[in-house]
Amino acid sequence: MRFAPRILAATPADAPGLLALQRLAYQSEARLYGDWSIPPLIQSLEELRAEFATHAVLKAVEGDPSGGEALMGSVRARMDAAGVCRIGRLMVRPDRQRRGLGAALLTAMEARFPRAGRFALFTGDKSVGNLRLYERLGYRPVERRAAHPALILVFLEKPGAGG
Repeated sequence: MRFAPRILAATPADAPGLLALQRLAYQSEARLYGDWSIPPLIQSLEELRAEFATHAVLKAVEGDPSGGEALMGSVRARMDAAGVCRIGRLMVRPDRQRRGLGAALLTAMEARFPRAGRFALFTGDKSVGNLRLYERLGYRPVERRAAHPALILVFLEKPGAGG
């Protein structure tokens, strides 16, 4: 029996699974940009664990709550001093993409920051699926910046209720 994915707060104990998911999910971005040294692929377990002190981390799990849960996706965010909720590392297992889970994770993370004046995130300009998702959820491009010749970062924002 398949259970619908549930979105829960992740804990440092989830870090090894989150890192494995991150390395799996970001391979498509590495292929797209021809760069296998992107931060999600080279982040260490210790670095990820340290993020729990400064970031909210959500996970999407599927399976029986009494055991046998599988990690399907995750997202991280933190509020900066200016009231901007900075969202990052939105990821969904490749075999679960395009089923609404990324949108559900992003929406759940926004709900955790009701005082945010705005929400901000970024992706690469060739990541058309990401851009389409973010724009569908109300994010608008505010800046484009070259990270290196093969990668143009697109920064997107949307207003929050606290603004």
